Order: sequence, then structure tokens, then C-alpha cells
Amino acid sequence: MRLDKFLKVARIIKRRPVAKQISDQKRISINGKTAKSSSEVTVGDTLVINFGNKTLTVKVRDLKDTTKKNEAEELYEIISEDYKEDYRM
Repeated sequence: MRLDKFLKVARIIKRRPVAKQISDQKRISINGKTAKSSSEVTVGDTLVINFGNKTLTVKVRDLKDTTKKNEAEELYEIISEDYKEDYRM
């Protein structure tokens, strides 16, 4: 499954165009390698997603074309969630 589609279906990122934009900005890696939006995601992969002030590391547990909201969290397991402090005060 494409990376941008997985992020949307799993509801890690709510809109696919946003998922595509973030991955094309080289802010996502799969198993330690920088990923594009078209990169393939498979079960067992580790994704590291760099948001503005947060880094989310997840492990892919399952792949589905569509999910209901309450089933989306079953597609991945959160390994870590790190927040960066904002020093612009």
C-alpha cells in the first residue's frame, strides 16, 4: 500500500494530500530510509513521522483499504511520541 494512503486510512494524518505533502518534504522515513508518498508500506515496517513539534514512531500492524474510525488504531502501534520544546518565547 502507498505511504500516503496508509497514513490517511490509519487516520494518522486526516487528509491524503497533506500526507503526500509531508512525505514529499522528506519528513517521513520507513525502516530508517527517507520515504516518498508513493513508497510501499508493508506489515512490520517502522515509520518515523516528523511533524512540526512532534516526532511519532509507529509500527505497521495491518493494511486495509478502508476502515471505520474505531478500527483505525488497530492498523498501527505507537512505539514513541516525542515532543520538541519551543524556544521562541
